[in-house]
Amino acid sequence: MPIRAKGRRPRALYLSFYFPPSRASGVYRSLAAANHLTARGWDVTVFAAPLRFLKDAVGSLDEKLADAVNERIRVERPGLNQFIWERDVRKYSRFRQLLPVTARNLYQFGQRMFPEHYASWAWASVRKALRLHTRRRFDVIVATGNPFASFAAAWLIHRLTGVPYVLDYRDSWTLDLFAEKPAYPAGHPVWAWEKRVLSSASAVLFVNEALRSWHAERYPQVAERMMVVPNGWDPDLLAEPEPVGPSGAGDAAPTRTAAGLRFSYVGTVTEAQPVEEMVEAFRLARRHPDLASATLDIFGHLGFFQGSQMKLLDRLGLDPGVERPANPETGVRYRGPVSKTEVARAYAESDVLVFLVGGARYVTSGKIFEYMASGRPIVSVHAPGIAATEVLTGYPLWFNADSLDPEQIAQSMIAAGKLAQDMTPELRAAARRHAETYARSAVLAPLEAKLRVLAGAADRTGEGVDR
Repeated sequence: MPIRAKGRRPRALYLSFYFPPSRASGVYRSLAAANHLTARGWDVTVFAAPLRFLKDAVGSLDEKLADAVNERIRVERPGLNQFIWERDVRKYSRFRQLLPVTARNLYQFGQRMFPEHYASWAWASVRKALRLHTRRRFDVIVATGNPFASFAAAWLIHRLTGVPYVLDYRDSWTLDLFAEKPAYPAGHPVWAWEKRVLSSASAVLFVNEALRSWHAERYPQVAERMMVVPNGWDPDLLAEPEPVGPSGAGDAAPTRTAAGLRFSYVGTVTEAQPVEEMVEAFRLARRHPDLASATLDIFGHLGFFQGSQMKLLDRLGLDPGVERPANPETGVRYRGPVSKTEVARAYAESDVLVFLVGGARYVTSGKIFEYMASGRPIVSVHAPGIAATEVLTGYPLWFNADSLDPEQIAQSMIAAGKLAQDMTPELRAAARRHAETYARSAVLAPLEAKLRVLAGAADRTGEGVDR
């Protein structure tokens, strides 16, 4: 275990490829963890993706999200070979232009060393980490995946320096969450790499118990080091939103009439979600006289990558354009992207939230924690038995058809609309009490305590002392 100078902050290296201003689905977990450690007295350095990759290759940015990063966090961006993502021959390196076959062969050789297109970022991260570690020692490393090249980087840094590391599976590496079966065939190099990085890890984190159990069965020798750290909601980014009634007031405002109820989905729409079932269910729900003029607003991006918007608009039954009137037949309206820093406004304008998510029993989704924190009725639109139901159990405003049948989902929507009409401050407060157990400070406390022990800091600096 590394020895720190008495009285200095414990120092963490956080390998998080997707970090603000990225808007990838896992970025909020990484942001919250880095901010939480900093607030608890840690010196945090984050290694993240190059900005050119986020802008040119992915086209997935939320510039305002960068403002939420604690100013004391140091963010470094090791290089990445963008060979596989570069489509414009005018931007090819001179070497690739002159020797394209040799350039391809060299790139493919790198893939044999580690079977992921982000391998070059991992090796660049190792080099940079060693330089920084020589100047000021790191006490612990946290690596989050995907990409899982970050796991390989953490493993190699540990081998070279002895610094303990923790792996955070905010996504699954070798399990196909949607097919619920191994993502790679037997004998694929990824299995050897996963076994290798797990064997030396001081702790391994998962977002839900289902994922922890699957990995514990496959790697029993590491099971005792595995723990669940669920996603949560961020009070600093999600101020407790008050309902916006017809008068613009909060809980004391007159109840909105059922005909004007606003249903909302807040989050990124993806191709893996049961979009058609949601749209059809809402169309059927609007046949009920109380919901005849109700609308379903979609707040968020359509897909994570360039070019996915048109396909998802078609699945939503909508034409191109933002802030359009609701589809007169379905009542669905696309409101456009909303920054994480402004998401409280979307919740404040909503009476009922629609929890749309793809996948099955291994899926939780980070968005559900925000939904509960808003204190609004929630209608589930997802396959039965997903891991998110563990989180929602006990939430007093949850409506779950436990089916993807549009008729049954429509009945849940009608019931949720009725409850939204009859909402009382007491009922909303009860919902928020359930959500409080998933505030980031609560769910991250066990992780911070574990890291502090690994860093040898628990008895030397005290807990939460900002030195």
